[in-house]
Amino acid sequence: MNTAGIYIHIPFCKSKCIYCDFYSIAGQNDRIENFVNALIREIETCPVDTTKWTFDTIFIGGGTPSLLTANQIEKIISALKKKIDLSKLKEFTIEANPGEAPKEKLKDFYSLGINRLSIGVQSFKSELLQFLSRIHSAEDVFRTFQSARDAGFDNINCDLIYNIPGQSLEDWQDDLDTLVKLNPEHISAYSLTVEHDTKLFELIQNKTVQMPGDELHQHFNTLTLSTLSKNNYTQYEISNYSKSNKECLHNLHYWDNDFYLGFGPSAHSYDGKKRWNNYSNLDRYISLIENGKSPVESFDAITDIKRINEIIGFGLRITKGFKISRIPSNLFNQFQKQLKQAQIKFPKMIIEENNRIKLTQKGMNFADAIAVKMML
Repeated sequence: MNTAGIYIHIPFCKSKCIYCDFYSIAGQNDRIENFVNALIREIETCPVDTTKWTFDTIFIGGGTPSLLTANQIEKIISALKKKIDLSKLKEFTIEANPGEAPKEKLKDFYSLGINRLSIGVQSFKSELLQFLSRIHSAEDVFRTFQSARDAGFDNINCDLIYNIPGQSLEDWQDDLDTLVKLNPEHISAYSLTVEHDTKLFELIQNKTVQMPGDELHQHFNTLTLSTLSKNNYTQYEISNYSKSNKECLHNLHYWDNDFYLGFGPSAHSYDGKKRWNNYSNLDRYISLIENGKSPVESFDAITDIKRINEIIGFGLRITKGFKISRIPSNLFNQFQKQLKQAQIKFPKMIIEENNRIKLTQKGMNFADAIAVKMML
């Protein structure tokens, strides 16, 4: 039976970060209860036959899911358990922002079976946090991290961001060193990207700020790998590092092209044959559900070629790569031609061994470009 994950999107947050293009709304916490009721109704009326899959991960993301009360989270979990067999669950993650998740709430979350916490650290530097429109401090990070440990969490991820305008290599080294001392089980180190419809995009367009150049970006990448490797973190995906056996199982579902079910506004789902997504609008999401209608905005059928391209695109992001045997026989010759072209354009960056295609360390820096060249 295929393994699968569940994603739940909580769109509420205290304030919008300048780089965030996820669907979220700031300062409307009075709407949380209505949203939770709609979310539970969506779960209860989910038309998908979930008995075909073994669900082993849940990820509650956002937004800032830790804004919800433990009672609201418990109601959501209860609805899931009534609809879906969660007896094989291995990993249950919830996201939290520093300073917004008191110790007692974290204890309550842990008692509900949530066994992994993801903390949005981003930086320890006040000036960089301010630029990113983050409203926490380094002290908030230390307090929240310790509270999580005290609550029982022995699997904690911390997000960091680099390639920030005005950030030096010394700043980044300090952030990495500070985080490593906290000793989380998992670190996600993301290069800041400029997405449309964000405040950052507006600042770049207006030439108010300038993104770091390619050379500095490469130095950031090198520094990340060297520092984390020296401290017993293994890179298993372009932006993700973990201690032994602490990879994020939920995200591996995405990268391995496994199935997943999404609930909440803007959430996506995939069953191997099609993808579908909910409306990215809270009013519409709630209204549709309250009127007995589906909150799904669109479906996208997955052709063989589209599936192969996704296997390539996601697979080259992870260090283990993807299995060649996943390429259907009727398209294998076409794939081989594309692979050879990619090997010519990116010499000594693509490894073909043990029925897998993966990238060298240098190749990981060009993963997206290599994937595009390899796609059918």
